[in-house]
Amino acid sequence: MISDFEITMILWLILVCAIFLIWNLFSAKRQQLIQKLYVWLCVVFLVWLLAMLGIAFVDPLDMKVLFVLDSLSYIGGAFTPVIMLLIALAFITGKVEMPRRWFLLLIIPIITNIVVWTNPLHHLHYRVFAVVRSELEFGPYMLISGAYTYICLIIATILLIRFGVKSRNRLYRMQVAMLVLGELIPLVVSMVATFGIADLSIFATPLSFTATLICTFIAIYRLHLLDIVPVATQHILDWISDGYLVLNESGLVVNENQRFRTVFGQLYGITTNKYLKDCIDEKDNDGQSTLYILISAVQSCAESQVPLTYEQAVIVPEKDGESSKKYYYMVDITPLEIDGKLSGFVVVFKDITQVKKSMQQLHESQTRMMEQDRLAFLGQMVGGLAHNLKTPIMSIAGCTAATSRLVQEARESQGDEEVVLEDYLEIYGEIDEWLGKISTSCSYMSDIITAIKDQTTNLDNLEKREFTLDELIRRTALLMRHELMTSGCKLILEYDPQERIILTGDINNLIQVVNNLVGNAIYAERDSETKEIYIGVEEDETHLSIYVKDTGSGIDARVRDRLFREMITSKGTKGTGLGLFISNSIVRGKFGGFMWAKDNPSGGAIFGFSIPLEMVSISRIECGEVIRT
Repeated sequence: MISDFEITMILWLILVCAIFLIWNLFSAKRQQLIQKLYVWLCVVFLVWLLAMLGIAFVDPLDMKVLFVLDSLSYIGGAFTPVIMLLIALAFITGKVEMPRRWFLLLIIPIITNIVVWTNPLHHLHYRVFAVVRSELEFGPYMLISGAYTYICLIIATILLIRFGVKSRNRLYRMQVAMLVLGELIPLVVSMVATFGIADLSIFATPLSFTATLICTFIAIYRLHLLDIVPVATQHILDWISDGYLVLNESGLVVNENQRFRTVFGQLYGITTNKYLKDCIDEKDNDGQSTLYILISAVQSCAESQVPLTYEQAVIVPEKDGESSKKYYYMVDITPLEIDGKLSGFVVVFKDITQVKKSMQQLHESQTRMMEQDRLAFLGQMVGGLAHNLKTPIMSIAGCTAATSRLVQEARESQGDEEVVLEDYLEIYGEIDEWLGKISTSCSYMSDIITAIKDQTTNLDNLEKREFTLDELIRRTALLMRHELMTSGCKLILEYDPQERIILTGDINNLIQVVNNLVGNAIYAERDSETKEIYIGVEEDETHLSIYVKDTGSGIDARVRDRLFREMITSKGTKGTGLGLFISNSIVRGKFGGFMWAKDNPSGGAIFGFSIPLEMVSISRIECGEVIRT
């Protein structure tokens, strides 16, 4: 007979299952595969409970009704173990849709229900049907259905245990523990009932599956088995190349990912449930180890309550144990607050090794291109050097010859009574005049040689000093003198000579930029009638802009958007496209500015660069030098 306790339990279970199914029916949340399986588990279990409740209240002598109710109970009894196996498979594999081959597992339960309902025709399941266990006699098919039930429960248990042993994730292990407990309780009760170890009622087996529903529910809804976010997050954290560490407010390691375990865990013995301070090497007296710096940074973060970031280099031994590799990490420490109280820290070790390597390669590539452009520019200057020096050399030669003639004339006039003192003074004055011209030519040659020598210095040898805009323009005009003369172009200044503009940086780098702009302007003026190139200055609230303006053909619309970003040229085979690209790199890298280009309203183009005012000072002077070429 069924006890009042068993009836009460069945009634409560029916109510709970019904409420859950109604809630699930009206829930708008999209269901995952494992959630759908749990719903079906509740459905078949509810049918099982209703059948058992009916058996409890039906007249024990009404065998027809009892047979129908017993047959209904096999909807739950046959399908429940299979659904439990499917839940285990869905949990382990992470499937979002049920594979077709899994439906093969339902063949035996379907056959079982057919055999049970048709038992009066063949008596394969029951030889003698009764609700009293001592009077019940099973047929041969019971061996098949019973064995299949045990196989499903045992396989599900083994799969879950194996998965739990292999997994290092604490959340997974807790979920596995609940699911395994839900498998073992009905398995043990079924074995006790089958082998007659104890005298159990026919309600013991279905009631034992209550533990399955409760444990699975806890694993799903209490431990968020169906919330894909923590599971997926842990998978991602274990997969990414960045290290991830969670600490509580006392520095206790709460969680970490696979990358952190591989690098820092093995190097310093950092594991879950271990304090960082307990991992410090006692030999580290200077306090410079990676771990010591990390602990100090966490303490600083705790005191300031703001995120903290620093760069850390770590030498990691290779698998062969003989060599090692250096990794670079950007360490981000973020404090975690719960209800306004500091509760822990999230430490992310971003692997920037490849980024630093790429930046180094990019820097080397840009340096090589700058050198190529500088050497090309030097080649142009050397080509014009002979022309630049030819005029002063010829002038010196002429002055020297004239001076020699005057000296010879002075010698020959010695003893001549007609030559008076005034004549000698006149000769000396002419000699002094010719020597002045020689000095001027030598000074010009010295300026040419100094300018070229300065441009031959390596770009990496950055000499940061103050220089005036006049000095920049004067050197540019000096170096471009030959190109300006041969092209017939005039260099005209468009800024107030009363303003003394002082820049800070390496003048040679900026000369290369201005020379490039002037050279491009000369090329643009090749078909122009005016042959006028303007150099001017503009100032706004944040930047000082220096520009070169021509009256040529203007900027080709096809290359306008690609300027400064790509190595492009409109000179055909006469250009490489390096000029503006390298100039932009110099202005950005050396002066923190940027280059720009726009159309000249009067025709032609305006190219320029803007430098932050922090690197510029401007003052008024009484008079200024105007450079004319």
